[in-house]
Amino acid sequence: SVCVSVFQWSLVVHEFNKYFYFLLQEIKALLALRGKPFIPDEKFKEKSPFWCLDGLSEEDIRSIMARSVCAKSAFELWGHGQTHSELRASLLSYQSENMSPFMHKDSTYRINIYTFNKTLEFTDRIKRIDALDYLPFEGTVNLKSPQHIFCLLEDYGTDPNNIPEHPNSVYFGRWLADGQRELIHSHSVKNRHFIGNTSMDAGLSFIMANHAKVKENDLVFDPFVGTGSLLVACSHFGAYVCGTDIDYNTIHGRGRSSRKNQKWRGPDENIKANLRQYGTEKTFLDVMVSDSSKSVWREAALFDAIITDPPYGIRESTRRTGSHKDITKPPDESHIPVSQAYHLSDIFTDLLNFSAHHLVMGGRLVYWLPVYRPEYCEEMVPLNPCFQLISNCEQTLSSHTSRRLITMEKIKEPEELDSLTHLADPRFSPYQGHNAFREKYFSGLNKRRGKEDNKLDFNDVQSKNASR
Repeated sequence: SVCVSVFQWSLVVHEFNKYFYFLLQEIKALLALRGKPFIPDEKFKEKSPFWCLDGLSEEDIRSIMARSVCAKSAFELWGHGQTHSELRASLLSYQSENMSPFMHKDSTYRINIYTFNKTLEFTDRIKRIDALDYLPFEGTVNLKSPQHIFCLLEDYGTDPNNIPEHPNSVYFGRWLADGQRELIHSHSVKNRHFIGNTSMDAGLSFIMANHAKVKENDLVFDPFVGTGSLLVACSHFGAYVCGTDIDYNTIHGRGRSSRKNQKWRGPDENIKANLRQYGTEKTFLDVMVSDSSKSVWREAALFDAIITDPPYGIRESTRRTGSHKDITKPPDESHIPVSQAYHLSDIFTDLLNFSAHHLVMGGRLVYWLPVYRPEYCEEMVPLNPCFQLISNCEQTLSSHTSRRLITMEKIKEPEELDSLTHLADPRFSPYQGHNAFREKYFSGLNKRRGKEDNKLDFNDVQSKNASR
């Protein structure tokens, strides 16, 4: 079924899916790109399938829908009510001069019926359309390619086990634009030229780019770039992109392939080839092998946005260069440094500190934070005095684990005398000294599988990942 969200000036139609809980923040971010506030009406409920917002023009709506991957369609709202009788009264009171440009005798049109949480028979749909004969349609019906499309929308609540006989509310409006849901399919990782074990889902990649307010000619950086899924999404919106990763084979497209029935990566499997696949190669600056815990960038505000998915150590190990042994002599040029464990607490401390120094004022940091759900609280989200927390959205991974999509905006520059170690918020203590998320992930996995006598040892898994 189709879920419908409503703007006071227009309607937005979207579906209930895994991206639903990112919709609100996506709409807010896209409105912010146009300098528009998010103004809901007094009946607004985030989890409701219908929303009403004020203060938006047709241009605003078209701009939002040209980027949104969560919203499906947008409509200009002409009338609404709790019953069809109330809808009729609302439509008859709508200004006729606003209707007439779309209903004159030389126009063609079509009327669609959308229902949420209920499927109507074809005959019932025809009855709904015939009941709108009080509207002054003078044009010709054209089902294939009409000049104007109108929609009647009915809301039957959100409980599939308790569907009412009559709708809770009905809406009528003129279609304006569709969202960019096709990007999820056209950029699917399944069809991606170069992929890895942890390549980011296409839909989530575009959502992260929208949350970061990425726009044309921005400079976007991913410090854990992997196979470049986030760069692909940002480049689609016209941003120049670059990234780093500690994995030499991934950066250079070498080693074993992640594809089924393919042993080794091909000579043209690399991040640049991914952007070439979607026609955005011209915005690709470069990627390089680098340890995110040891910045190689000059001290300057360089990036308009930093968007990343830090490694959690589940399918890919978390590593940084260094050794527990003292180095007695400098390495030669051919030396490849060894790696050691990189705890999640250090990863996020370094990420926020780096972003504080290298994001422009007003730039956004968007990243994923893994959490153990039974013990999660908002105080676990790492903070930094240079950033304002914009949003915190959850994506559930299992009954006991999830990850939070964190969006922050830089509001002030770090003081010159502050050292990097003083910028991290000390309240981010649940991860200090050990990798709590990974440890509890495997512990919960063992309990669900009932392997009390043959437990999956976290330290063994960690050591195996580090040796790869």
